[in-house]
Amino acid sequence: MNELVNTVIEVFFANPIFIGLVVLAIMCVVFYSKIVGIMGEFWVKTELWKLSRKDYIVLNNIMICSNETTHQIDHIVISKYGIFVIETKNYGGLIIGKEHSENWVQYFGKKKYYFKNPIYQNYGHLKVLSDVLNISENKFISIIVLSNRAKVRVTSNIPVIQLDLLVNTIKKYNNEILDIDISTIANKLNELNIKDKKIRKKHIENIKTKIKDDNKKVDEMICPKCGGALLIKNGKYGSFIGCSNYPKCRFFRKR
Repeated sequence: MNELVNTVIEVFFANPIFIGLVVLAIMCVVFYSKIVGIMGEFWVKTELWKLSRKDYIVLNNIMICSNETTHQIDHIVISKYGIFVIETKNYGGLIIGKEHSENWVQYFGKKKYYFKNPIYQNYGHLKVLSDVLNISENKFISIIVLSNRAKVRVTSNIPVIQLDLLVNTIKKYNNEILDIDISTIANKLNELNIKDKKIRKKHIENIKTKIKDDNKKVDEMICPKCGGALLIKNGKYGSFIGCSNYPKCRFFRKR
């Protein structure tokens, strides 16, 4: 038995290509979510490259500071047809939600996972851009992009689409609503863009801290959205935790 083990070890270390493949496989498992996120952003960029450089200016991974808070925006497309603010979620499975729901649901077979409605998140980005650029909100178009692996069943007036539909969705907006030179807007955003890696890292840490704090409040039966008391309620699909200030506050979480 020892001889067999020694032989396997000798073969393993004598083959650098095999070692490299094993290391690569381990890294893919450990950093899977990060790799998937990076690839998702790459494919969105690839799609946006299909837009005419003459009519559209594409900005990626822009971080803006407003009221001492940083906001990371996945993609911005500037055109005379409006300023498109694009939030990407590289989710697979069946995605079900409504425009004004607090949470959406991701189904993988019988398993389901809740996540925050990205329309709300993207509206925050849109509002910040409107403020820093001093441009009316009605000049901005919010688009939520999911991966082609997702089946989208979302009821919303705001586009919630698969990646393959992104360019065609943008091109559907063909009325000129922006009378400002798009290069001026792009230059302004590039000036405001935070490139400092330490600040960007801090932004990610702040998000993780907020999620941790929200979970702690829920454990203490405190609504992380409005500060009201949380109650255990029974619904059509079983019990859940909901805010006592409903319908003013629609926070809920599945038990």
